[in-house]
Amino acid sequence: MLLVALLAGCAGAPKKPGPGDAPVAPPSPRAAGPGGAAADAAPADAGLPLACRQVREHRDEDYTPGGLYAPGVADTAPQHALDISGLVEPEPRHEAPAAYGNRSPYKVLGKSYHVLPTAEGYVERGTASWYGQKFHGRHTSSREIYDMCSFSAAHKTLPLPSYVRVTRLDTGDSVVVRVNDRGPFHAGRIIDLSYAAAVKLGLDRSGTAPVEVRALVPGGPAPARADSGPPAADPIAEAAAGSERPRIIQVGAYRDRSNADRIARELEQAGLADVAVEAAEVAGATLWRVRVGPVAAVATHQVLERLRRLGHASPRVFSE
Repeated sequence: MLLVALLAGCAGAPKKPGPGDAPVAPPSPRAAGPGGAAADAAPADAGLPLACRQVREHRDEDYTPGGLYAPGVADTAPQHALDISGLVEPEPRHEAPAAYGNRSPYKVLGKSYHVLPTAEGYVERGTASWYGQKFHGRHTSSREIYDMCSFSAAHKTLPLPSYVRVTRLDTGDSVVVRVNDRGPFHAGRIIDLSYAAAVKLGLDRSGTAPVEVRALVPGGPAPARADSGPPAADPIAEAAAGSERPRIIQVGAYRDRSNADRIARELEQAGLADVAVEAAEVAGATLWRVRVGPVAAVATHQVLERLRRLGHASPRVFSE
């Protein structure tokens, strides 16, 4: 039986205090996981960028069941700069639930957590942090190897693995990450990003930041579940169906024009027509709105469903 301690990673600023670090995973044979090198295979580091080489040996005495990993050791950023210009964000895809890390409920530091049955529809805003060199090369809660140079994350309740888009609310920057670990267990934090993801959002400099975490659904319908019932009523689509007037669907509004352009390109590549990026002045600041339309009233529900399958769970519908 999996020990409750199969958990990992909490972090914050480039040098973080030890007592709030991550929950532990029991020691086990080192094995390479997706995007990660074997934890104790030092020679394999030779071809890696200097920032991605493992510098810490993970010892048996660092593991405490139900507690934190090496609480007396501060987490740090790598000494060498990490170039993420060639790093590709993971593409959401259907995966079988991880054999480890999905037990529910589980307990850390005396508190119980319940794993969500599905990531579909999950959206939350809160504080993001990151974890780095201290955990690089050790097992995550799902028994994959933590690779701080990939786009991954730790979350307390999303099923492992899951895919989410993390958007920094104060800048509009975003990154897609694969959730394969448990944490963070600091009060008030909702997600722990890998160091690479932190660099992309600028958290390697700020330590923490306000974010929105939105689950992404792989293209196409999800596999049927034995307990799935009829789909819930869609109040937006029902309202739209009440009139024959064309509709405009707003996918989102972004402070950063490049983020809006990226979302628009993704929608067009997915086959959506009439995608536009428009500027709007809100409270003295310019926001860039990504909109689809005009859409015939009878087609509104279909377009909304396509957007949700692409990971845009909360589009807004307007009459033209």
